[in-house]
Amino acid sequence: MALADSASCAKPNEDFPFPEIIELNVGGQVYITRHPTLVSVPGSLLWEMFTQKNIRSLARDSKGRFFVDRDGFLFRYILDYMRDQQLVLPDHFPERSRLQREAEYFMLPELVKMLAPKLSKQNSLGDDPCQSDPEELSPNADATRNLPSASATLSIAPAGGPGAAVAASTGPAGTEIRRSGFITIGYRGSYTLGRDSQTDAKFRRVARIMVCGKTSLAKEVFGDTLNESRDPDRPPERYTSRYYLKFTFLEQAFDRLADAGFHMVACNSTGTCAFAHDQTDDKIWTSYTEYVFYRE
Repeated sequence: MALADSASCAKPNEDFPFPEIIELNVGGQVYITRHPTLVSVPGSLLWEMFTQKNIRSLARDSKGRFFVDRDGFLFRYILDYMRDQQLVLPDHFPERSRLQREAEYFMLPELVKMLAPKLSKQNSLGDDPCQSDPEELSPNADATRNLPSASATLSIAPAGGPGAAVAASTGPAGTEIRRSGFITIGYRGSYTLGRDSQTDAKFRRVARIMVCGKTSLAKEVFGDTLNESRDPDRPPERYTSRYYLKFTFLEQAFDRLADAGFHMVACNSTGTCAFAHDQTDDKIWTSYTEYVFYRE
């Protein structure tokens, strides 16, 4: 199917610059595919790129692979669509709106239509669980839609009654109820101490801040600063220990947690010491530390 379409898009000849197998570097992710796949949708951006004869105009990385500066994870779905013009997404896919933006960039109008949110007769979003990014798409979605009535019920619940065990807080508009839960952030850091501990100290260097907890809570607190590419298909109500933050300032993470109503309830740390050089007294301390935050 794709071969038949590509034949009319790019007829090979003796000086055709593209090989049969093409390597792509999309945002740091490497993909290997066939040339007919990339030109299977006439008029698309990839079709325009790989049917031109001036191959030198295309960007390449240090290893000679064709480079595209877009989301490397989401490109896997773009490439799947190019293969057979069908869209198959995992359950509870949280990146649908972002994938739609990628489809617009690659000039794939049919894919854009497939990803567009469906409207019901009441002019509201349909029941497709993959239609958008909100974290409320979960088994408790019906309860979330009734937050005002739930808030009223909680406010009049008698002490010790059925509603007394449920803790909730109301936002400025009086309609928001924050869900309780734990978030654990951890980091592996190091610092060096020389002979003069006052002048030669190189204080905390944080390589990466990890985030553990319920997916919906992590997204609520850290938003776009949360790197989701390591665990992109996890439903909002499931737990993960594979997220990390795009920044490396612990205080920035603490500020976000405090703004969201979390407070620290526990912490622990381990450390080791080693000499940096046999000829000096410089010591390198490495440690792993976890902070546990809770919101009622």
